[in-house]
Amino acid sequence: MQFSLVAKDIQSKARAGVVETAHGAIETPIFMPVGTAGTVKAVHQRELKDDIKAEIILGNTYHLYLRPGLNILEQAGGLHKFNGWDRPILTDSGGYQVFSLAGTRKIKEEGVKFKSHIDGSALDFTPENVMDTQRTIGADIIMAFDECTPYPCDYTYAKNSMERTHRWLQRCVDRFDSTEPKYGYDQTLFPIVQGSTYKDLRVQSAETIASFGREGNAIGGLSVGEPAEMMYEMTEVVCDILPADKPRYLMGVGTPANILENIALGVDMFDCVLPTRNARNGMLFTTQGIVNIRNLKWATDHSPIDAELGGYVSTFYSKAYLRHLVHSGEYLAGQIASVHNLTFYLWLVKQARQHIIAGTFRDWKDVMVKKLMVRL
Repeated sequence: MQFSLVAKDIQSKARAGVVETAHGAIETPIFMPVGTAGTVKAVHQRELKDDIKAEIILGNTYHLYLRPGLNILEQAGGLHKFNGWDRPILTDSGGYQVFSLAGTRKIKEEGVKFKSHIDGSALDFTPENVMDTQRTIGADIIMAFDECTPYPCDYTYAKNSMERTHRWLQRCVDRFDSTEPKYGYDQTLFPIVQGSTYKDLRVQSAETIASFGREGNAIGGLSVGEPAEMMYEMTEVVCDILPADKPRYLMGVGTPANILENIALGVDMFDCVLPTRNARNGMLFTTQGIVNIRNLKWATDHSPIDAELGGYVSTFYSKAYLRHLVHSGEYLAGQIASVHNLTFYLWLVKQARQHIIAGTFRDWKDVMVKKLMVRL
């Protein structure tokens, strides 16, 4: 994997770049739609490519390990062949599921024991078998196995967890570097910075992760309930340490405002379930602000969902029609809203990129952050 910087913003730490992978180039800053179980919920691959214009999507190691299982994925030739997506894929290691399944897990030095959310069967994840699993899934970018700490989290726990994550990283690197990809193309491994909301731990973790010299680096353990300002503070601390010639991926973030503010701090890559999850609940992100399509005020609004955004669903369907679908419980509602929200998110990062290259990012960002969070 190669990363090259195209432009830097003069008034902030925002950058525009290009990540080159075996399945194509990714222009940064970029938002990555989340396809947890091999699919972005309610969205066809054709829509992802042609309408949303996604350049990379995510898969989740834990969910894919359970269903469809590694045997089926390997028979297919990897996730790209299985789901028909021919552009880059990134896989989460399952560390976040370890965090979210706190009630059934046991974390030890060897790895994590927990139970399947499907049938309660016992599972063991170790740094080594998580590397092997991601090799089999076949993602272009795979994540190190880490522990995502909750918020709030006491200092001692955060420190011990971070140090274990670093030890696990060494084991991930050793396993990854001693194995070969299965499907004839290169894969790359991103380490993950942890340390909760403690500045000294974040500094220590960022320095440790940077010392491994991998092709890219990730920032984990944020957007787990901490105030936004605390997230920005930790992100800035870490971005100032992680090497400038490698892409920086902030995991699980976030709202449009979160994304723009973190781009300004030097982040290149983002993912979040927010656009699709909120879409299924009737919340739309638009170029003019936030729309709760369930509200009565949209019942007689026959204007397009978002004429300024462009794209098929946003200009073809009206707000009144989408509200009708939502209140009728029609599946099409979730499809339309999901495609719209993801189109908006990809539009947003592409606009950010254009303004970084043009040298106008900071002023544009300050206006957009206020505008996009207005509830219409």
